[in-house]
Amino acid sequence: MKWVHFPLHPETPAEGRALSELFKGRSEDEMNARQAQIKELMVQEGLPYGERTHTYNSRLSQEIGAWADTQVGGDAIHDALYKAYFVEAKNIGDADILLEIVEANNLSVDNARKVLEDRTFKDKVDEDWRKSYQYGVTGVPTFVASGHGVVGAQPYEALETFLESLGVEQRET
Repeated sequence: MKWVHFPLHPETPAEGRALSELFKGRSEDEMNARQAQIKELMVQEGLPYGERTHTYNSRLSQEIGAWADTQVGGDAIHDALYKAYFVEAKNIGDADILLEIVEANNLSVDNARKVLEDRTFKDKVDEDWRKSYQYGVTGVPTFVASGHGVVGAQPYEALETFLESLGVEQRET
């Protein structure tokens, strides 16, 4: 699997934005129903999911994720960023929070700080954003194989059907 970053609400300010503001015009009942639906999908897949009230700009976390992919053991950062954002409702656009996550995952805080200060993975994430637009990605997660995609959190069976439709044969485990 290869992570490709996507700009979901890149206009979000550094301090974040209330979900009620982001989805202005939707009723509280509609928003609660959507949150319950997402939570149920996560529970079905064994993924933790907290109660979020805000969305945060994920750009810097994407740059840290791209950097971490070049580090031994760095792939664990993606699960840690997921947990920080979706379970603990932390602002993953805040450099201090990102450095805490880096440290908790036994990666070099000094190197990560330099990545954030110098924006050394900005071009890589820009390239991913262009690729996402080319694929027509409109939401996350999106799973792409053979030029086709499935958008959004999907049950395992939906992903299995998607891959089978592309002629992918199931591997023996």
